[in-house]
Amino acid sequence: MFKKILIANRGEIALRILRACKELGIETVAVHSTADADAMHVRLADESVCIGPPAASESYLNIPRIVAACEITGAEAVHPGYGFLSENARFADILDAHGIAFIGPSADHIRIMGDKIQAKETAIRLGIPVVPGSEGALRDEAEAQAVADKMGYPVLIKAAAGGGGRGMKVAETAEDLPKALATAKAEARAAFGDDAVYLEKYLSKPRHIEVQVIGDGKGKAVHLGERDCSLQRRHQKVWEEALAPTITPEERERIGGIVASAMAGLGYSGAGTIEFLYENGEFYFIEMNTRLQVEHPVTEAVTGIDLVVEQIRVAAGEGLSFSQEDVKFAGHAIECRINAENPLTFAPSPGRITYYHPPGGLGVRVDSGVYQGYAVPPNYDSLIGKLIVYGRDRQETLARLRRALDEIVVDGIQTTVPLFRDLANEPDIIAGNYDIRWLETYLAGRREALAGA
Repeated sequence: MFKKILIANRGEIALRILRACKELGIETVAVHSTADADAMHVRLADESVCIGPPAASESYLNIPRIVAACEITGAEAVHPGYGFLSENARFADILDAHGIAFIGPSADHIRIMGDKIQAKETAIRLGIPVVPGSEGALRDEAEAQAVADKMGYPVLIKAAAGGGGRGMKVAETAEDLPKALATAKAEARAAFGDDAVYLEKYLSKPRHIEVQVIGDGKGKAVHLGERDCSLQRRHQKVWEEALAPTITPEERERIGGIVASAMAGLGYSGAGTIEFLYENGEFYFIEMNTRLQVEHPVTEAVTGIDLVVEQIRVAAGEGLSFSQEDVKFAGHAIECRINAENPLTFAPSPGRITYYHPPGGLGVRVDSGVYQGYAVPPNYDSLIGKLIVYGRDRQETLARLRRALDEIVVDGIQTTVPLFRDLANEPDIIAGNYDIRWLETYLAGRREALAGA
């Protein structure tokens, strides 16, 4: 087992990793920008190293400075968390060249799954169901028209090199396709430096279902059930649940078995998530995230398995501490992503937190690095914490969520807590009757009502 791990991240995920290391008796090194000198994970780490100014490109994305911090402190491994360098194959290669372990999958697997086209081709080869679409990047408009005509409209054009909704456009009809294609290619070129796009069948009312998997890199992989991440704004997840309200035990066993078998065949190492669109009882592969997910705590809640500890065990060569037969699902969990944003316009709201009171009680977990007096910097993602609530069933979980949301107080900045208070009382949410477009429609209606008032 490692004696010292460097945490190449910030905020709540850095603190989450630090806690797992403490439980394993591993010393921790926090790296930070000048903007994060007073961050909670920096205060609690055994050692800390400032790696640059606030700009992420000069600190959290600066590979030479992170490697130098490992060498200065003697850190044997790096946990990248999520975002930043977590899915950077070059970073994994450089660490390997310096004899430093990367707590994550191999660089080759990061590369394969980081390219949407290669990922889809790999999924097909491994027997994972995919959305019907083009076999690879589209050569030109004529090929796009031919593929779309064969599949039928509407169709979705997606950037091959990235995600987050950039380079993604819908063409409802053949007349819409040329403009949508040109716009998607331009957005992809601007965002990722690569204008390659591909085409998929557009599903009208799908849910976003993802399967958590973890492999030992030696041909063994285990799935930990699914999460429903359908409540999204601009393709960004807002509210996540485990287990998914609409998935039957039989469907869970089927898709989980497919994913675990595929990752075992790939020789995958560490935690990963296979994301699907789900409609009419069918799963369609979207992409794979080769890292820990923001929403991993809901899976931990319903399985009792610490995913970060398992990541560290695998990277250290100790393998998984459990088998598929050991995984038992119990209860229900919901996570709300609390952002420093206006709850209606979603404009960022950085600043100093003048008063902070987190909720507590049975079944309530808060993953956050903020504290009273902490200044939320304007330089990074606006996520300041995650509220995770667990209950014996979904209705009990919703009741606890309402109670926890009523307790939480964050003064000095705006947060998205009021939005979640409203959502937890919405009839469609209570009934589990929503898809990936529900939240955008709901928010548009609220804005219209406010404008009318």
